[in-house]
Amino acid sequence: MAQDNFQRGESGFPGRLIVVEGIDGSGKSTQIDLLQKWLQSRGYLTIFTEWNSSPIVRATTRRGKRRHLLTPLSFSLIHSADFASRVHAQVLPALQAGAIVLADRYVYTAFARDAARGVSRPWLRRLYSFAADPTLAFYFDVPLEEAIQRIVQSRAAIKYYEAGMDMNLHEDLFESFRIFQGRILSEYEHLVEEFNLIRIDATEPLVDQQQRVRELVEPHLQGVARIPDRDMHDFLRQVGLQGRYLREAQPAP
Repeated sequence: MAQDNFQRGESGFPGRLIVVEGIDGSGKSTQIDLLQKWLQSRGYLTIFTEWNSSPIVRATTRRGKRRHLLTPLSFSLIHSADFASRVHAQVLPALQAGAIVLADRYVYTAFARDAARGVSRPWLRRLYSFAADPTLAFYFDVPLEEAIQRIVQSRAAIKYYEAGMDMNLHEDLFESFRIFQGRILSEYEHLVEEFNLIRIDATEPLVDQQQRVRELVEPHLQGVARIPDRDMHDFLRQVGLQGRYLREAQPAP
């Protein structure tokens, strides 16, 4: 049953917020990258944001992880601070300006990972109750064993907290990773139903997945402004996007 503190539906801003979720190895990052390129090719202003990327708490997070100081609750609070910083500095200004915000992980990542660490689900819903409502939230569904195989093939090593070693699930890092990711996968299954996430079969060919995503995104593009055929810098200034958005739009010297 859904929690009243976390609302559904569109945010009410001129822009659109599109979210991708899934366990590690689901291919969601590839899909949102393809979606961004498609939207940009059609003239839409897109802003990308990803999990655990705010400069405000990045140093604290790294220090805590390096020294293995983070408890499940402190881990959750640090990530919520990171998320709050990005929402107010990046997501809301972009939505208010009419941009399409593409989020590689959103509140559902916290709901899945933190609950898998034993943090209270109702408490997590209240903690993130300030989050803007997504226009669309995709869940890329992949079997655990396939996701693990993809991870092993693409990464040199698995990190301590990524493997859930802080929870003493297993003395072997790889086996701990398998157990922890399985718990996260189970939490996502609950979230799909609770928040009506759009399930995408991540075992299908990459092109087929992207086609499905575009078909679902297309109806929500009606009324979204496209970038005029003029300098991007001027356009961003006009719609009120400042900071790094404006700097990134400036031509290189």
